[in-house]
Amino acid sequence: MASLLALATLFALSEVAGFEKVWDRLQAVNPIWFLVAFGAEIVAYLGYTMGYREVARVDEGPKMDHGRAAAAVAAGFGPFVTGGGFAIDLHAFKLEGVTDREARVRVLGLGALEYATLAPAACVASIQLLAAGAHTPTMGLTLPWAVAVPLGFVTALWAMGHRHRFRGKGYLKDALAQALESIYVLKCLFARRHLAGPFGAAVYWFGEIVCLWACLHAFGHRGPNVELLLLGYATGYALTRRTLPLGGAGAVEALLPFALSWTGVPLAAAVLAVFTYRVFNFWLPVVPAVVGLRTLRAAAT
Repeated sequence: MASLLALATLFALSEVAGFEKVWDRLQAVNPIWFLVAFGAEIVAYLGYTMGYREVARVDEGPKMDHGRAAAAVAAGFGPFVTGGGFAIDLHAFKLEGVTDREARVRVLGLGALEYATLAPAACVASIQLLAAGAHTPTMGLTLPWAVAVPLGFVTALWAMGHRHRFRGKGYLKDALAQALESIYVLKCLFARRHLAGPFGAAVYWFGEIVCLWACLHAFGHRGPNVELLLLGYATGYALTRRTLPLGGAGAVEALLPFALSWTGVPLAAAVLAVFTYRVFNFWLPVVPAVVGLRTLRAAAT
């Protein structure tokens, strides 16, 4: 199913970009850049594993084994789970002995950690572009990042202080309490003893963006500057692939090329670059994802 979604999206976007333009880019490919992409993706996975273990450990939580953390990370990014990678994370945290509720809070905290490292970077990039008077991309793309991220962080910190008011008072209110408690988990992660968490998340995003940058170079486009690339990437990942069913197959391939095109990247180059990027960050890790899934299943028996 995941492969069909990805291929169907590639075909549809190639038609929009123009099959001839896509073919011309494909013929001019420089495969040396794929080595850079591969290395960057290894760095990304190592960074995510580092952050993952810290989310498990925060607030007097369990110290997760390196091997099990790596297995959970790989399995969660795989195309096997219709409920998304966070379903794997919930299972992995429960294996460490935490309660179902605490596991849910940590899963939400993991998602918050992803956004808490990527969104501020996109916000700063947007402010720099606005200050420079850049016309590409339009203010419709830059202004929301520049305004919404600071407002969102202030609102989240304020709401976090009221998390205990909703706990255990019905399903919906308790779900809200869990979301607010995940913000508390995020706050704890930025304490000195847990800085490996946000550092690992930052390394993860760095590796992912370098992987995409290398894929753009492979297909003859030097890529936008750092601010534009960061903004295009963050916009295309409005929902991170770990939150989406089947590892985001189809959704990422559809959204990210258009987001890059809004920053000035030709759509034909963006389509091929994103498809190749997905080969490195989604399809090549399938084998370790299978191993990781089996490791978690074995640990549960």
